[in-house]
Amino acid sequence: MVFTAGSALLDAVVLSVVSQGGTYGYKITQDVRKIMDVSESTLYPVLRRLQKDGCLETYDMEFQGRNRRYYKITSNGMIVLDNYRNEWRNFSNNVNGILMGN
Repeated sequence: MVFTAGSALLDAVVLSVVSQGGTYGYKITQDVRKIMDVSESTLYPVLRRLQKDGCLETYDMEFQGRNRRYYKITSNGMIVLDNYRNEWRNFSNNVNGILMGN
């Protein structure tokens, strides 16, 4: 990919992925990798920061004899995600207007 993604875009994508159903870190990484190149070592600090900021909460469940940490978006996280979505609409419309000559 030619374009690099900043931290705000990564936060928005992670929140969106988690909002579609609470899930665990590896699955979140796989879903995010469908649209951008990101490693687990990049993603886990993002998850921790979003949790610290009150956008995500975690819970542990046993899976095949081991605990797996799941992430769930909070009501504050949904507000932040809605703001990101609005900002993205405005940004992408402006960029499309310039790039596509509209």
